[in-house]
Amino acid sequence: MSSSGMYRYFASRDELLTTLIIDAYDSIGEAVERAEAAIDRADLYGRWWAAASAVRAWGQARPQEYGLVYGSPVPGYEAPQATVAPASRVPLVLAGILRDAWLAHGDAPLPAVASEEGDLEGVVAPLLGLPAGVVATGVLAFVQLFGLVTFELFGHLVGTVRDRDAFFRLSCDGIARSMGVDPPGPSASR
Repeated sequence: MSSSGMYRYFASRDELLTTLIIDAYDSIGEAVERAEAAIDRADLYGRWWAAASAVRAWGQARPQEYGLVYGSPVPGYEAPQATVAPASRVPLVLAGILRDAWLAHGDAPLPAVASEEGDLEGVVAPLLGLPAGVVATGVLAFVQLFGLVTFELFGHLVGTVRDRDAFFRLSCDGIARSMGVDPPGPSASR
């Protein structure tokens, strides 16, 4: 099909991009939701590992789609409101794990990142029912996970990391700890 032929189906470039972006977000969201849901609710690390691994596997299988939604912005494109719910699917899975870790800690403090007044206190934290510092910790975990996957997919680990699987596991263990989720011991089966 010629590039001009696309406009028989889409009114504009932005409408086409929005359709592709929503499809990509729904696809990764479904993969992460399915992987995390297959793990026992009490196994916080198992849920985290399943979700993180699903993000990585999806990105490896669909690097162009991953780049579209998590890579460089498309010049001149402003995502419409219709992209928000699909884009929220993965963060909501990760927020659920963080919330359950926070609840499991009871009176013990969960690691928290200092946050500035603003969206975390006014919008996100009340929505999730978590203190703003805990939500900031979750945002940092999200950024670390996607930064890790992005570096691997876009070749930024070449010549630096030989065993990318082991590096991914080690990094995910550290991210889990930052969220108050203890990785299994060295002798535990994974």
